[in-house]
Amino acid sequence: MTNRVPHFARMAAATLVAVSLAAPLAAQESQNFFGTWSASPQPVWEPDFFAAAAIPRSLRDQTVRQVARISQGGEAFRIEFSNRYGTEPLVIGRARVAIDAGDGAIEPGTDTGLTFSGDEGFAVPPGAVVWSDPVRLPVEDLAEIAVSLYLPEVTPLATWHNDGRQTTYVSANGDMAEAESFEAAEQFDSRLFLSGIQIAGGDEPASVVLFGDSITDGDSSTPNANNRWPDILAERIVEAGSEMGVLNEGISGARLLRDRMGVNALARFDDDVLLHPHAEVVVIMIGINDIGWPGSPLTDPGEPAPSVEDLIAGYEQLVARAHTHGMQVIGATLTPFNNAFEGGPLEGYYSDEKEAKRSAVNEWIRTGGAFDGVIDFDEVVRDPDDPTRIRAEYDSGDHLHPNDAGYEAMARSVDLSLLGIEG
Repeated sequence: MTNRVPHFARMAAATLVAVSLAAPLAAQESQNFFGTWSASPQPVWEPDFFAAAAIPRSLRDQTVRQVARISQGGEAFRIEFSNRYGTEPLVIGRARVAIDAGDGAIEPGTDTGLTFSGDEGFAVPPGAVVWSDPVRLPVEDLAEIAVSLYLPEVTPLATWHNDGRQTTYVSANGDMAEAESFEAAEQFDSRLFLSGIQIAGGDEPASVVLFGDSITDGDSSTPNANNRWPDILAERIVEAGSEMGVLNEGISGARLLRDRMGVNALARFDDDVLLHPHAEVVVIMIGINDIGWPGSPLTDPGEPAPSVEDLIAGYEQLVARAHTHGMQVIGATLTPFNNAFEGGPLEGYYSDEKEAKRSAVNEWIRTGGAFDGVIDFDEVVRDPDDPTRIRAEYDSGDHLHPNDAGYEAMARSVDLSLLGIEG
């Protein structure tokens, strides 16, 4: 990747759209789509989990409006909806996109209908995804797009993204997909079915996939503020004049080797990383939950704790699979977690023995030679007086997750040349 002028910088000033400008693309024009936004689907956990899922069990004759801030803009895009964990078809009555105006509203004159293989609606089979037909709707780099989805039938909410950090608006009964303002009967910070946005690229479409757990997902960052470290990295990439898209495939609570809050990393790696078109680089930062969960209320009492060798073997599998697809693989060190969740219901997440594992894993990430490059987030956020702890000014309060300042420090520490970006 070299420095390139952002999509929107090459557009005429009149790219704020009217509906009349939106139209499907011909098939031959849609070959260079690449990812500009993503949210990894996960199954809704069972009622016996320590935390209840903060969404309804199902919806019927209701409209869902969700907002996504893309990384790279362009003149046309398409939307992915996922029914990965559904056991019956996801029936889409209608879906529409527009420029977000805040608080569930959309910018007048930007509402645009989506079609699926030429039809307004689509029944997504269990376990499947559907891509909308491409639409011409010029959007700026870092634009916020509102996606509205009308669900006419009883729709179990089996596929979601728990830690969305963005308000999802759900209507009372009726098709509200075209409404400029949105009267929500319910709001929550999780995503439903919306899993990807691809933008039409030029001659060199490319994206970087950030694959991880809650720290990539942005847990404890300010909701609706786009302060996750992937968000700030996307801003830096745009500022550098690159057209590389940024895809956040983090799941809060995710583990490398076991399921629970999302399936294990090895199981979801194909869908969440390798299947993205034109994905050139993946940054892997996962494993702290494999270390911290055993012996805490998050796991069954008899669940064995993985060894350092177990974790290394898992990383090596991911690296080998990414290299098979021609991707560069960057390893990111695990950040400090001394006294994580101390005094709360998840007491037991941290111990000195677990800290020794984290230290050993980080040493391997830095020196083992498996990765094509390393981002040392541990060094960025650790307390210089006690490297087992996160710096106080970067601590969200739970001693595990960074706050907004911590995420910004992480993003600004990334050497963009690791992603193939000059500057």
